[in-house]
Amino acid sequence: MAVFQAALLNELEKLSKKKKALLALILSLAVIVIGQLLVVGVRSGFGIRGAGSVEFPILVLSVVINTILPLFTALVAIDCFSGEFSNNIMRVTLTRPVSRFKIFSAKVCAIALFILANLILLLVFSSLAGFLFNANSASLASFLKTIITYLVSLFPLLVLALGIVLLANIFKSGTSVFFVSILVFIVFKGTGILFPQFSSLLLTSHLDWYHLWLSDSFPLAKIARGFFLLLGYAIIFFTAGYYLFDNKEF
Repeated sequence: MAVFQAALLNELEKLSKKKKALLALILSLAVIVIGQLLVVGVRSGFGIRGAGSVEFPILVLSVVINTILPLFTALVAIDCFSGEFSNNIMRVTLTRPVSRFKIFSAKVCAIALFILANLILLLVFSSLAGFLFNANSASLASFLKTIITYLVSLFPLLVLALGIVLLANIFKSGTSVFFVSILVFIVFKGTGILFPQFSSLLLTSHLDWYHLWLSDSFPLAKIARGFFLLLGYAIIFFTAGYYLFDNKEF
């Protein structure tokens, strides 16, 4: 366990030095500021209430989970693998007395923590912005539901990251991985629109999995079905990605 912790700390240290992680945070905060300005503008100009303190964090989440977070999750995942392949950093990493499985797992955990950190910061700042401008609509029960919504959003984003990790171990070039990831994402999104009967089987259709947790009726069957589908994707992506990583020659 100590060896894995050391490997994880090493990955987190490398991740903290990447400019992409900081840029993701800056853009996420920009979404909060712009969103709240729009809400205030709509309220002042048209007399419409707009998003309350509860709705605003959900509004922010719906924007970033389909734009900024998948993009920077892909960039960070590519950097953790393809970037280190091309710069021969991976060769240095593998000289340490750590198994490949622990190195691979540490990288995946570092990516997961990156996603979680972004979600928590978004939750904190969007909730503060919503509360400051719409304090009258705040309630503890709604805030707890918002926290759960943000936390469960980690799972589909992590599964998406595992899919990109798999591609990063198939293609040597980080640029190739990036464009293939975008192409696959667009194809999946398009397939879900053209063939809605199959959309529930596509990973991209579950990025908004958090919507199910907002329902007052709490559709347990749909949540469980989505969970096991995402879990199946995660197991396949992780196993295939590790298999390719373990058999790579550096």
